[in-house]
Parts: sequence; structure tokens; C-alpha cells
Amino acid sequence: MTYVTRENITDQVLEVFERTPDPRLREVMQSLVKHLHAFIREVEPSDEEFELGCKFVVGLGQNTSEKKNEAILASDILGASTLITLINNVKRAESAGKYQTESALLGPFWRKNAPIYEPGSNISHGPESKAQDQLFEVTGHVRDAQGNPIEGAEVDVWQASPLGFYENQDEEQPDMNLRGRFKTDAKGKFNFKSVRPSGYPVPVDGPCGDLLRAQLRDPYRPAHVHYMISKPGYQVLITQVFADDDHRLHTDVTFSVVESLVGQFKKRTGAGEVGYSLDYDFVLQAGETHFPMPPIP
Repeated sequence: MTYVTRENITDQVLEVFERTPDPRLREVMQSLVKHLHAFIREVEPSDEEFELGCKFVVGLGQNTSEKKNEAILASDILGASTLITLINNVKRAESAGKYQTESALLGPFWRKNAPIYEPGSNISHGPESKAQDQLFEVTGHVRDAQGNPIEGAEVDVWQASPLGFYENQDEEQPDMNLRGRFKTDAKGKFNFKSVRPSGYPVPVDGPCGDLLRAQLRDPYRPAHVHYMISKPGYQVLITQVFADDDHRLHTDVTFSVVESLVGQFKKRTGAGEVGYSLDYDFVLQAGETHFPMPPIP
């Protein structure tokens, strides 16, 4: 029998984990232990720092509610969420051998079962709808990897208001405001009306906010529209399209902006026209239709 020492504890933990029947779980947990122990050996945290780290992790759960998911937010501001997305983007492209629209973060504000609308409907029903200069018309097409239109794809969209709030954060907005689901037509087209979203700070009233302040980081995200596009027989596409004129494209607190997802938020200048427009097309890959777990109810 070997007693635990500073030198052998990592090997002892790995040996115990070797008994894990699930090979993928065994691989993941052994790798986690190797990297975690290496991190601890490198930084040598004090007892007080260890307690502070545990307090941060506990706070992620304590600060998760129907208004936000603090655990997802922590993954986002550490760049982990985007790194996972970028790795899987490459895997999906390699497996398909063809181009597909790049994925982006689901984020902490998606809600399942948004209202179903007819094409061209307006998803803005709160006080923000009175801002005529912020009217926003969104169009696009959904196609397969061969460029063929996909009819009947569901386009689930959600966005922040011109003040930078999702409806579950803002008591002035009605339930499910600025959220909606649309179906593509025979040409793969969808369109809807809204108001132009604003960039906004991520929630800073929990441990993630404390971390951002300690790092002197800007908590803001650039303006964007979220999309989740799906149809049976195709992989679910979760992505975002960012405003090309937002000055925070290169300082997004969640490190989410990839060049291909920057869309043109065009100011409408025709006679009698006001507001903005966005036209952006999407490509789906054939595969299993798998939906994520909603980060909030």
C-alpha cells in the first residue's frame, strides 16, 4: 500500500479513475485531473485562494435563475464556450467536406417555445416598438450544402432591445417579447420585423461580474441577433449575426465574433423609409437534429 504524497497523488487519482466503465468519461476525467493538478502545481494556491475559488463556483449556482444562467456566463467570459464552438465548427466542416454557416454561442438567454409567427410578422410588442427610427427588417435564406433551398426550416430568433435588455431581464417588456419562430418558404426564405438590437453588458451582479471588475474588463457585447435554425434530417445551427458598425466587434466580452458572422445592418435611406435592414443567408448540414438544453425556463 502506498500512502499519498505530493508527488504521487495525481497518479493515484488517475489509477482510481481507470476503473470507470464508460471509456469517454474515463478519458475526459483523467485528462481533467492531469490538467487540474498541473494548474494547482503551477500556481500553488493558498488556502484562502482555494476558498475564494470554491466560493466563485458555488456562486455560479446561487446566481442562476429564470433571468440568467451564471454558469453559462462564466464559460462565455472565459472563452471556453467559444473555443468549444470553434473546435466543433472545424469537426462539422471536415465531416461534411463542404461549407456550412459557422456556429456561435447559444448564450444564457435562449428560451424554448418562443411564439410561432407568420412570415413578415413583427416580434416587437413592448415599449421599444414606439422607436420608429429603430425599425428593423430581417430577411434571409436557408439552404443545404449543395445550395438548394430548404423549405419548412424553423428559424428561431431572439434579441435584446434597443436598451440592451432581453425580455426576461426587463419588467417593461411583455413575456416572450423580441423572440419568435418562423418557417422558411419554398425558396428557403424567411423574413420578420423587429427593432434594431443594441449592444449590452452581460449581467454583472454575480461572481462573473466580480471577476470582470477584478480584471478591469469591459462587460459589453456588440449588437447581434441570435438564430437557431432546424429541420429534421439536418444538424441544428446555433449562431449569431453581429452588427458591422458596432465598435465592440473586437472587444466582445465573450470572444464570440468571427468574421463570417458579421452582417450588414444597413440604414434605410429610401424615400419614406426609416430604420435598418439585415439580409443574411444560412447553410445547414445534413445530420442528426439535436436541440440544446434551455439555459433559462
